Amino acid sequence: VQLQASGGGLVQAGDSLRLSCALSGRTFDPYAVGWFRQAPGKEREFVGAVSWNGGSTYVIDSVKGRFTVSRDNAKRLVDLQMNSLKPEDTAIYYCAARSGRYFDTASDGYNYWGQGTQVTVSS
Repeated sequence: VQLQASGGGLVQAGDSLRLSCALSGRTFDPYAVGWFRQAPGKEREFVGAVSWNGGSTYVIDSVKGRFTVSRDNAKRLVDLQMNSLKPEDTAIYYCAARSGRYFDTASDGYNYWGQGTQVTVSS
């Protein structure tokens, strides 16, 4: 499975961005997808995830109410909708896939990774 993340950019605090993760390759197997981010000088952080059919989603407390994860399996896309962005959301955002129906919150639970997309939020 290959993943391609897109949609990052430079925005102001309070703005919105929608990141997309396009899946290709052996996508007929069930895959859960997670979003992670890594800010300069910090460790990679789990942000949120969606189960194989979109029936279950999860985001971390610091983005709850602002970020939403969704997927469209027909289009092979997984989106991270980010609203009310804050400067502390600045990071490189990665999407990752793991074989199976349900997601994991740990990065080592994922088999496949996209290349990342930069999100910069100015104050």
